[in-house]
Amino acid sequence: MTKAFLLLFCAWSTTLLYGQHLSPNQVLNKAIAYHDPQGNWVDFKGQLFITMKTPNSSDRLSEITIDLPRQYFKLVTKKDNIITEQIINKGNCKFLLNGSETLSEDEIAKHRLTCERARTMRNYYTYLYGLPMKLKNPGTLLDRKVYRKTFQGKLYEVLRVTYKEAVGKDTWYFYFDSETYALEVYQFYHDEEKNDGEYIILSGLEEINGIKMPKIRAWYYNKDDKYLGTDTLTKTSPLKD
Repeated sequence: MTKAFLLLFCAWSTTLLYGQHLSPNQVLNKAIAYHDPQGNWVDFKGQLFITMKTPNSSDRLSEITIDLPRQYFKLVTKKDNIITEQIINKGNCKFLLNGSETLSEDEIAKHRLTCERARTMRNYYTYLYGLPMKLKNPGTLLDRKVYRKTFQGKLYEVLRVTYKEAVGKDTWYFYFDSETYALEVYQFYHDEEKNDGEYIILSGLEEINGIKMPKIRAWYYNKDDKYLGTDTLTKTSPLKD
């Protein structure tokens, strides 16, 4: 009787173990359910206030306005008494330097006030603060399996992500807490064999429009763990219609 019970228990335990194994899409869906339970990202309208600290440099303050339904993006950056404004409104670009729209060619080049640069910054901020929801975007390729990796002593559920060539060329890894599925670390490589690229540790949360966003992002090189800087989301504010 005891032997039969043990065999039955082992069979039940094995079934339970394999039954709990999730696919990459299931892990991603659980992560999105944690960070954006009401599905608000697709219609996100809000302001993010970010302080960036880097070694041997003064702080950079950024005010970011994102209105996805209106296709509107504005980035105001303040550093060393210089204020730049980059605005994209339905594809049209506008730039200001210390409040002036009259810019010389030298000022445009020095502060990189071009439509191409503005689009890059828009894509950068909407990607990082739109994670993990952005992993549902077209052109995103999830690896076929979920990895389990230990990072700084903690075991994570990890998704490996690549992109179609028209979208991006880097390889990304996203580390999710195995119980809550909160996104806590991500890293990218230009060439994995060279161990280049960076990893970013996330801590704390700020909630805006029902979306949980990382409060602090600390950046490091993959190859030598060299510290690069920290972005802190100091305040958030929803936009009024």
